Amino acid sequence: MSKAKPDLPPVSLAAAVLTISDKRGPGDDASGDYLAASLQESGHRCVQRAISRDNMYAIRAVLSQWIADPAIQLILCNGGTGFSHQKSAIAAVTPLLDQVVTGFGEQFRFLSYQEIGSSALQSDALAGTANETLLFCLPGSPGACKLAWEGILRQQLDSRHRPCNFASQYLR
Repeated sequence: MSKAKPDLPPVSLAAAVLTISDKRGPGDDASGDYLAASLQESGHRCVQRAISRDNMYAIRAVLSQWIADPAIQLILCNGGTGFSHQKSAIAAVTPLLDQVVTGFGEQFRFLSYQEIGSSALQSDALAGTANETLLFCLPGSPGACKLAWEGILRQQLDSRHRPCNFASQYLR
C-alpha cells in the first residue's frame, strides 16, 4: 500500500470539467457537479465547466480550446464512453492525446468489475496528456464518477501520494 508524504507541498491544479450528454443540462448535471465538488474538496480549482452534446466534433472543439489554454492543467470528462454507436467521447479524445495512460482504463474496469461484474466491459475509460494537460475520460453515471474519483483520481491527483502521482509534474 502506498503512503502519502504530508511534508511535501500539495499542488493545486487548475481543472476543467466537461460533461458529454445529449440529455443533461446545467441544472441536472450530477456527475459534473460531483467532479467539480471533489476537485474543490481536494484542494484543486475548477476553473471551467461545460456541457457538450455527444458529438465527436463538438467535444473536440471544447477540449482543443482547453488543451491550448496554459492556465488549464487538468480536464475531467464524463459521459459518452459506453458501448454504443452513439457514444463518441473516446473517438473524439484519442487523436488529441500526446500520450496515453494505458493502465487508467484497465484499473477503472477492474474497480468497476468489483461493483457491477462483467458489465464493466462496456464502460470505457481513458487517460492521457495533451499539450502537458492531464485528461481523463470517465463514464457519465454519478456512480462511475465516484468510483473513479475515490478509487484512482483522488490519490493520483495528490502530489503527496507515493510512490508516484500525476500531480507531481506540476511541482516547480
